[in-house]
Amino acid sequence: MSTMEVKLWNDKREREMYDNFAELFAIIKATERLEKAYIRDIISPQEYELECQKLIAHFKTLASTLKDTVPSIERFADTYKMECPAALNRLVVSGVPATVEHRATAAASASTSAAAVAECVQNFITSMDSLKLNMVAVDQVHPLLSDLYASLNKLTILPPDFEGKTKMKEWIGRLSKMGAADELTEQQARQLHFDLESSYNSFMAALPNAGT
Repeated sequence: MSTMEVKLWNDKREREMYDNFAELFAIIKATERLEKAYIRDIISPQEYELECQKLIAHFKTLASTLKDTVPSIERFADTYKMECPAALNRLVVSGVPATVEHRATAAASASTSAAAVAECVQNFITSMDSLKLNMVAVDQVHPLLSDLYASLNKLTILPPDFEGKTKMKEWIGRLSKMGAADELTEQQARQLHFDLESSYNSFMAALPNAGT
Protein backbone atom coordinates (compact mmCIF):
# COMPACT_ATOMS: atom_id res chain seq x y z
CA MET A 1 0.00 0.00 0.00
CA SER A 2 1.56 3.26 -1.08
CA THR A 3 1.61 6.23 1.26
CA MET A 4 0.41 9.55 -0.02
CA GLU A 5 2.65 12.52 0.68
CA VAL A 6 0.76 15.40 2.29
CA LYS A 7 1.98 18.82 1.25
CA LEU A 8 1.60 21.78 3.58
CA TRP A 9 2.02 24.24 0.75
CA ASN A 10 0.85 24.63 -2.82
CA ASP A 11 3.59 26.87 -4.18
CA LYS A 12 7.02 28.29 -3.43
CA ARG A 13 5.58 31.37 -1.69
CA GLU A 14 3.47 29.27 0.64
CA ARG A 15 6.43 27.01 1.40
CA GLU A 16 8.52 30.06 2.30
CA MET A 17 5.77 31.26 4.63
CA TYR A 18 5.70 27.93 6.48
CA ASP A 19 9.50 27.92 6.67
CA ASN A 20 9.28 31.37 8.27
CA PHE A 21 6.61 30.13 10.69
CA ALA A 22 8.93 27.28 11.71
CA GLU A 23 11.81 29.74 12.16
CA LEU A 24 9.64 32.07 14.28
CA PHE A 25 8.49 29.12 16.39
CA ALA A 26 12.14 28.06 16.92
CA ILE A 27 13.25 31.60 17.90
CA ILE A 28 10.45 31.95 20.48
CA LYS A 29 11.20 28.51 21.97
CA ALA A 30 14.97 29.20 22.06
CA THR A 31 14.39 32.57 23.78
CA GLU A 32 12.17 30.93 26.41
CA ARG A 33 14.89 28.35 27.14
CA LEU A 34 17.53 31.09 27.28
CA GLU A 35 15.48 33.22 29.71
CA LYS A 36 14.98 30.23 32.01
CA ALA A 37 18.69 29.33 31.86
CA TYR A 38 19.62 32.91 32.79
CA ILE A 39 17.14 33.05 35.69
CA ARG A 40 18.53 29.74 37.03
CA ASP A 41 22.16 30.92 36.68
CA ILE A 42 22.94 28.11 34.24
CA ILE A 43 24.69 30.55 31.91
CA SER A 44 26.73 33.67 32.63
CA PRO A 45 25.23 37.15 32.06
CA GLN A 46 27.77 37.72 29.25
CA GLU A 47 26.79 34.51 27.41
CA TYR A 48 23.12 35.27 27.97
CA GLU A 49 23.39 38.82 26.62
CA LEU A 50 25.26 37.75 23.47
CA GLU A 51 22.79 34.96 22.64
CA CYS A 52 19.78 37.09 23.53
CA GLN A 53 20.90 39.93 21.27
CA LYS A 54 21.25 37.45 18.37
CA LEU A 55 17.76 36.03 18.95
CA ILE A 56 16.20 39.51 19.26
CA ALA A 57 17.91 40.60 16.01
CA HIS A 58 16.67 37.46 14.17
CA PHE A 59 13.21 37.92 15.64
CA LYS A 60 12.96 41.58 14.56
CA THR A 61 13.99 40.71 10.98
CA LEU A 62 11.55 37.80 10.80
CA ALA A 63 8.67 39.68 12.48
CA SER A 64 9.13 42.47 9.94
CA THR A 65 9.02 39.96 7.06
CA LEU A 66 5.90 38.29 8.49
CA LYS A 67 4.06 41.44 9.56
CA ASP A 68 1.25 40.86 7.01
CA THR A 69 0.76 37.14 7.68
CA VAL A 70 1.48 37.30 11.46
CA PRO A 71 0.18 40.68 12.67
CA SER A 72 0.20 39.48 16.30
CA ILE A 73 3.09 37.41 17.69
CA GLU A 74 1.06 36.75 20.87
CA ARG A 75 -1.77 35.27 18.76
CA PHE A 76 0.78 33.16 16.84
CA ALA A 77 2.14 31.77 20.13
CA ASP A 78 -1.40 31.15 21.36
CA THR A 79 -2.45 29.39 18.12
CA TYR A 80 0.48 26.96 18.39
CA LYS A 81 0.02 26.59 22.19
CA MET A 82 3.61 27.66 22.80
CA GLU A 83 3.31 28.83 26.43
CA CYS A 84 6.42 30.99 26.31
CA PRO A 85 5.62 34.06 28.46
CA ALA A 86 9.27 34.94 29.19
CA ALA A 87 10.15 34.86 25.48
CA LEU A 88 7.17 37.03 24.51
CA ASN A 89 8.12 39.54 27.19
CA ARG A 90 11.74 39.65 26.00
CA LEU A 91 11.04 39.72 22.25
CA VAL A 92 7.80 41.67 21.98
CA VAL A 93 7.52 43.83 25.11
CA SER A 94 11.12 44.61 26.12
CA GLY A 95 13.15 44.17 22.94
CA VAL A 96 16.46 44.17 24.86
CA PRO A 97 18.26 41.51 26.98
CA ALA A 98 17.44 41.47 30.71
CA THR A 99 21.07 42.43 31.49
CA VAL A 100 20.68 45.65 29.47
CA GLU A 101 17.38 46.39 31.23
CA HIS A 102 19.03 45.94 34.64
CA ARG A 103 21.93 48.23 33.72
CA ALA A 104 19.50 50.93 32.52
CA THR A 105 17.49 50.68 35.77
CA ALA A 106 20.66 50.87 37.89
CA ALA A 107 21.93 53.87 35.91
CA ALA A 108 18.61 55.69 36.29
CA SER A 109 18.57 54.94 40.01
CA ALA A 110 22.19 56.12 40.44
CA SER A 111 21.44 59.28 38.47
CA THR A 112 18.36 60.01 40.63
CA SER A 113 20.37 59.43 43.81
CA ALA A 114 23.21 61.66 42.57
CA ALA A 115 20.75 64.48 41.87
CA ALA A 116 19.15 64.06 45.33
CA VAL A 117 22.59 64.10 47.03
CA ALA A 118 23.55 67.27 45.14
CA GLU A 119 20.28 68.91 46.22
CA CYS A 120 20.94 68.02 49.90
CA VAL A 121 24.49 69.38 49.76
CA GLN A 122 23.27 72.61 48.17
CA ASN A 123 20.54 73.02 50.81
CA PHE A 124 22.98 72.38 53.68
CA ILE A 125 25.45 74.97 52.35
CA THR A 126 22.74 77.56 51.61
CA SER A 127 21.33 77.20 55.15
CA MET A 128 24.77 77.52 56.79
CA ASP A 129 25.77 80.46 54.58
CA SER A 130 22.54 82.35 55.32
CA LEU A 131 23.24 82.13 59.09
CA LYS A 132 26.78 83.42 58.52
CA LEU A 133 25.22 86.36 56.65
CA ASN A 134 23.05 87.02 59.71
CA MET A 135 19.80 86.03 57.95
CA VAL A 136 18.17 84.94 61.20
CA ALA A 137 14.51 86.01 60.82
CA VAL A 138 12.05 83.11 61.03
CA ASP A 139 10.65 83.83 57.54
CA GLN A 140 14.22 83.59 56.18
CA VAL A 141 15.36 80.48 58.07
CA HIS A 142 12.17 78.39 58.00
CA PRO A 143 11.94 77.95 54.16
CA LEU A 144 15.62 76.96 53.97
CA LEU A 145 15.29 74.30 56.67
CA SER A 146 12.03 73.04 55.11
CA ASP A 147 13.79 72.63 51.74
CA LEU A 148 16.68 70.84 53.41
CA TYR A 149 14.35 68.52 55.35
CA ALA A 150 12.37 67.72 52.18
CA SER A 151 15.56 66.95 50.19
CA LEU A 152 16.86 64.66 52.96
CA ASN A 153 13.58 62.74 52.91
CA LYS A 154 13.95 62.14 49.15
CA LEU A 155 17.18 60.23 49.71
CA THR A 156 16.27 56.60 50.38
CA ILE A 157 19.82 55.63 51.44
CA LEU A 158 19.40 57.60 54.69
CA PRO A 159 17.78 55.82 57.65
CA PRO A 160 14.51 57.31 59.03
CA ASP A 161 16.27 58.27 62.28
CA PHE A 162 19.18 60.01 60.52
CA GLU A 163 20.54 62.82 62.72
CA GLY A 164 20.02 65.53 60.08
CA LYS A 165 16.35 64.64 59.60
CA THR A 166 15.65 64.53 63.34
CA LYS A 167 17.39 67.84 64.07
CA MET A 168 15.84 69.69 61.11
CA LYS A 169 12.39 68.43 62.11
CA GLU A 170 12.94 69.75 65.66
CA TRP A 171 14.10 73.15 64.39
CA ILE A 172 11.19 73.45 61.94
CA GLY A 173 8.79 72.67 64.81
CA ARG A 174 10.45 75.30 67.00
CA LEU A 175 10.35 77.97 64.28
CA SER A 176 6.69 77.22 63.47
CA LYS A 177 5.76 78.36 66.99
CA MET A 178 7.47 81.74 66.46
CA GLY A 179 6.23 84.74 64.46
CA ALA A 180 7.47 85.33 60.91
CA ALA A 181 9.28 88.56 61.90
CA ASP A 182 10.85 87.01 65.03
CA GLU A 183 14.60 86.50 64.92
CA LEU A 184 16.82 83.79 66.32
CA THR A 185 18.96 84.90 69.23
CA GLU A 186 22.72 84.78 68.77
CA GLN A 187 22.80 81.62 70.89
CA GLN A 188 20.02 79.97 68.84
CA ALA A 189 21.74 80.92 65.56
CA ARG A 190 25.04 79.43 66.80
CA GLN A 191 23.28 76.24 67.91
CA LEU A 192 21.46 75.91 64.58
CA HIS A 193 24.70 76.43 62.66
CA PHE A 194 26.40 73.81 64.83
CA ASP A 195 23.52 71.35 64.21
CA LEU A 196 23.66 72.01 60.47
CA GLU A 197 27.43 71.46 60.35
CA SER A 198 27.20 68.31 62.45
CA SER A 199 24.33 66.96 60.30
CA TYR A 200 26.22 67.81 57.11
CA ASN A 201 29.28 65.85 58.29
CA SER A 202 27.08 62.89 59.25
CA PHE A 203 25.36 63.13 55.87
CA MET A 204 28.66 63.00 53.96
CA ALA A 205 29.82 60.06 56.07
CA ALA A 206 26.54 58.19 55.42
CA LEU A 207 26.97 58.32 51.63
CA PRO A 208 28.20 55.11 49.95
CA ASN A 209 31.94 55.11 49.19
CA ALA A 210 32.38 58.25 51.27
CA GLY A 211 35.90 59.55 51.12
CA THR A 212 36.96 57.25 48.26
